[in-house]
Amino acid sequence: MSTLPHPRQVPRVAEIVLAFLAGAGTFVVVAVLAAWISSDALIVILAVPLVTTVVLVTKLIGIAYAVPIAMAGMLAYDWYHLAPTHPLGFPTWSNLVDLLVYLAVSVLIGELAAHATRKAQTAEVARAELADEQAALRRVATGVAEGVPAQKLLAAVAEEVGALLAVDATRIIRYEGDEEIVNLTAWSRPGYHPAPYERTRLEGRSVAGDVRRTGRVARIDNYDDIEHRLKVTRGLGIKSVVGAPIIVAGELWGVMIVWSVADALPPDTESRLIDFTELAATAIANLESRRQVERLLDEQAALRRVATLVARGGRSAEVVETVIREVGVLSGADLARLERYETDGTVTGVGVWSRDVDHQLSSGTRFVLQGPSIAALVRQTRRPMRVDSFAGASGAIAQEAQGLGIRSSVGCPVIVQGRLWGVIAASTTGDAPFPPDTESKIGEFTELLATAISNLKAHADLEASRARIVETTDLARRRFERDLHDGAQQRLVSLGLELRGVEAAATPELRARLTQIGSGLDDVFNDLRELSRGIHPAILSEGGLDPALRALGRRSAVPVKLDVNVGERLAERVEVAAYYVVSEALTNTAKYADARLVEIQVAIHDDVLELSIRDDGVGGADPARGSGLIGLTDRVEALGGRISITSPVGEGTTLHVELPVEVA
Repeated sequence: MSTLPHPRQVPRVAEIVLAFLAGAGTFVVVAVLAAWISSDALIVILAVPLVTTVVLVTKLIGIAYAVPIAMAGMLAYDWYHLAPTHPLGFPTWSNLVDLLVYLAVSVLIGELAAHATRKAQTAEVARAELADEQAALRRVATGVAEGVPAQKLLAAVAEEVGALLAVDATRIIRYEGDEEIVNLTAWSRPGYHPAPYERTRLEGRSVAGDVRRTGRVARIDNYDDIEHRLKVTRGLGIKSVVGAPIIVAGELWGVMIVWSVADALPPDTESRLIDFTELAATAIANLESRRQVERLLDEQAALRRVATLVARGGRSAEVVETVIREVGVLSGADLARLERYETDGTVTGVGVWSRDVDHQLSSGTRFVLQGPSIAALVRQTRRPMRVDSFAGASGAIAQEAQGLGIRSSVGCPVIVQGRLWGVIAASTTGDAPFPPDTESKIGEFTELLATAISNLKAHADLEASRARIVETTDLARRRFERDLHDGAQQRLVSLGLELRGVEAAATPELRARLTQIGSGLDDVFNDLRELSRGIHPAILSEGGLDPALRALGRRSAVPVKLDVNVGERLAERVEVAAYYVVSEALTNTAKYADARLVEIQVAIHDDVLELSIRDDGVGGADPARGSGLIGLTDRVEALGGRISITSPVGEGTTLHVELPVEVA
């Protein structure tokens, strides 16, 4: 960074007079010495201090004085030492005119030389300053290209400005509306430590206020003359302040301020500061564009996550948790909540999110819609709404907001199949309001949430329908089994007894025929009993799952190794589902597996009934080809359970089922 000073200047008239006097004085001194010294050697020696004086004056004071001194000394040497010499004394009128003209010419030549020197110095300073500014521009541009965080980049700009303009302090400020400013970054010279601040109101006279009002550069050179000034400027010892607007995308975005505590800032401070505000505006615009792209990418990624979760039929709690978290993070909120409208006019919190786990909105609580709240406003309007302040408000939701330090909230309705289902609201504890586009961001998530709720409702309706079908089927099976037992089976038993009575009194030939008929009746009876067991086994209703499964194992065509660890009776529909799973598995094993052993394990783990049926057969089972597993899948899933089959060729088949436990 350049350290060249600006060339010093005194008033031109004063400089001419002083240069003339310097030349005249030099003439007198050299004239006296030249007239008094007769030796040429001494005269040569005298020239050494004269030349030294000229060089020092040129270097320390300026060439405007050095030229008259040098020329006056040479004239005195010529007049009073070289022949023909002039007598030492006051010059004649003619010589005086010549002397004055000579001195005037020497002063003119000195001024021309000084002017040229100043122009060269000014050009050098300007070149150095331009080089420094270009270097600063490159450093900041490199920072933008490398993705340096905004705060760090603005701090670098403030430091560059402070060092290049040689001021005492620099601040970059962003306007928040017409009444507030936010101090984004600050720099001060070593040894000077102005009090920091984050946010303040534009009250009283200030450069920031002047720039906000006019949109142009502003200067205040004496704060002591201002009676009512900005609070944060007090006690800083400010002498002179200059501020230049930062214009981003054609709008007044903020202001860059520099100040001095000693002298008034140079007149060119405004123009030089403007160069840096343009640089800052470019950096900010680039950062804003990059942030907008990043925000858009974040929003799209969040929407994809939620959409994927909805598409694959994620659990209701998982979808709600994900949506609320994404809404809270992307909107910059501190807290968020999904609320469901109830038929009695109240609202219930069904899911919450918070940046601070120690400060959470309540979930599962039902609120009466009294006082200001997003839920109340959205219920009235069915549109996105805002609440800018809960201060002094009544009502349960407003009091909850006050207790958590919430300053403002924004929310959007959740419309499910044309009906107002609920509302999702984001809240902040900070002073800054939500950006204007917050409602549209939340709205995109509420549409996905509404789809998820609609899908979940349809899924729940389907599950309920399947459960009703299974329950109706089981009821019909029990009724049919009871009708068989109480009707046809009992009638067959009575007919068998009657036949035995007739058989005892019949002739031998007739007795043989009746015996054959009795055997046929026994076969029919046994067939009906097996049919009854297949429809709905009485042993399951009377003894529970353990004895029913053991009865299945005894009747199985393939040997069964059974391990049942259930304990207390379960809900009938759970026991029935488990029974038919094992029954169908044993039937399939006997028909297709060519197995030597079936291992059945039944146990309860973490409120889930787990069934594992494994055989050592040929494997290769494919549920898509039928075999009764499709009906079992409907039965299991109707209860909220899961069923899976593993059947590698040559390695047997394993059927695994999980059913939610319902105690009888």
